[in-house]
Amino acid sequence: MALTRKKSKKQTVTFPLSVFETADTKEDLEDWLLSQNPEFIKNMRKARQDDMQVKGKDWQSLWEELCIK
Repeated sequence: MALTRKKSKKQTVTFPLSVFETADTKEDLEDWLLSQNPEFIKNMRKARQDDMQVKGKDWQSLWEELCIK
């Protein structure tokens, strides 16, 4: 049985030169990209609202739910 590999299209990501020049790490560039993503911002605002309304779960509950501890 032969395995075939899909050819992936090359994707280009563009940054403003000022962002690229002032970024110290790859993570800085990732942070900038996330800050430009409306869906990510919407999800973070929802998470913040849930947090302020104490709708989140504590770490112990998450660990037990995910069988981590």
